[in-house]
Amino acid sequence: METTPWWRDAVVYEIYVRSFADASGDGTGDLAGIRSRLPYLAELGVDAIWLTPFYPSPMADGGYDVADYRDVDPLFGTLADFDALVSDTHAHGLRLIVDIVPNHSSSAHPWFQKALASPKGSEERDRYMFRDTSPSAAQTGRKEPNNWLSTFGGPAWTQVPDGQWYLHLFAPQQPDFNWRNPEVREEFLDILRFWLERGVDGFRIDVAMGLIKAEGLPDTDPGFRSRSPIWSQPEVHDIYRDWRRVLDSYPGERAAVGEVWTDSAEDLALYVRPDELHQSFNFAWLEAPWSATAFRKVVDDTLRSMSSPTWVLSNHDVVRHVTRYGEGSLNPSAGVARGRAALLAMLSLPGSAYLYQGEELGLPEVKNLPPEARQDPIFSRSNGEVLGRDGCRVPLPWSGTQAPYGFGPGGSWLPQPADWADLTAERQAADPSSTLWFYRHALATRRELRGTLPGTISWQDAPGDALFFRRGPLTCVINCGEEAVPLPPHDRVLISSGPLDGTTLPPDTAAWLVQE
Repeated sequence: METTPWWRDAVVYEIYVRSFADASGDGTGDLAGIRSRLPYLAELGVDAIWLTPFYPSPMADGGYDVADYRDVDPLFGTLADFDALVSDTHAHGLRLIVDIVPNHSSSAHPWFQKALASPKGSEERDRYMFRDTSPSAAQTGRKEPNNWLSTFGGPAWTQVPDGQWYLHLFAPQQPDFNWRNPEVREEFLDILRFWLERGVDGFRIDVAMGLIKAEGLPDTDPGFRSRSPIWSQPEVHDIYRDWRRVLDSYPGERAAVGEVWTDSAEDLALYVRPDELHQSFNFAWLEAPWSATAFRKVVDDTLRSMSSPTWVLSNHDVVRHVTRYGEGSLNPSAGVARGRAALLAMLSLPGSAYLYQGEELGLPEVKNLPPEARQDPIFSRSNGEVLGRDGCRVPLPWSGTQAPYGFGPGGSWLPQPADWADLTAERQAADPSSTLWFYRHALATRRELRGTLPGTISWQDAPGDALFFRRGPLTCVINCGEEAVPLPPHDRVLISSGPLDGTTLPPDTAAWLVQE
């Protein structure tokens, strides 16, 4: 009897390790802190957790600058702590996915240090993207090998003392690997095996579309996702075919999900062909405005193109959706109401859902962090003009009435707002009207329905700026408009994101209905 692979309809909870829970008391989250909160995650009702990088790193980009891919940074614990976390995670009935960062390493990585100490044209330099000054420098006045820009601001090239330049699509401390070098490919296959042997259930692949650059590194029009020599080169798919063979060689349905920013669902679908990645993040839902029309387009495009869709509202790189949805509304509580409604709509769709830590508490973006506290390289490289991503990375409030709200005994690496006392997990667990209670109810209801719903939906006529769709016996309704709309015929309300009067669906509200 065939069973559905766990990852096809899983709810995965992203843990930003530095900001989840601190057991050591140094103000930074760690692996032992995560272990202590596994009962909370099991009660929340998720199926798996995804850890952001915990590897040895100078922390130039929050751990996404990896100096050693086979160890744990002392800031977060030890390999023994990791092994204990894997064991405890599985004991709680959860899966564990770890972040892997293959596009670039830290400049402190031994390979890059050897490259700096080696001459031009050496094997050591060929592991990275070293190039000479642009041949047209005299005519253009530009010395960099091409016009590529860092996504963090400024040129994507840094010059070394012998005159060559190295490519870094992100911070200068994050030099890009040369994935046309067979040694790089073999190294990462071995890294995958290292963590698979330790029991991880899969990987989230950072910058999955960026590993291969076009031959000759030609100039490009500025733009992160425009079709260019930088992103989604055809040869990148060969890499993931190799990775898939490694994953398939291990028991237990190990899986990989790619961070792929593309211009269309059709491009995204190329990464999840049967012999490549199992899933890829669908950022179109995250980027959509609060609009029934926009949501319907995302759903149609996604379900038309992808056999194993994913849905996500927030992550560690974007403004929290409670804040995004609330901007422009005259109602101060609109963001929370819309966030609950969007969650309910998302959980009713076929595929997997990825949650970001703290969204179950209704946490908003923290916008008023002092400049001296900010650590995101985007903030420093833009001279403070772009705030960066620290606002969604503020450590979680667990308990108590004052910071650090039970995060740990030693403060928190980013300051927490004074008004978060009402948002702690402890306080919300005692309040049946809280966002935490709603998330637990929604996830439990989804789990009860698992296996009973088809992989397709059918749109129903809906008034105003509302969406009604059916998935088997379940009807999901969401009202993105400013006026209440009539509810469709139904016998029972399984769950709603806000109060219902039995006949109408208020603005900024969603519900699951059944006819018996």
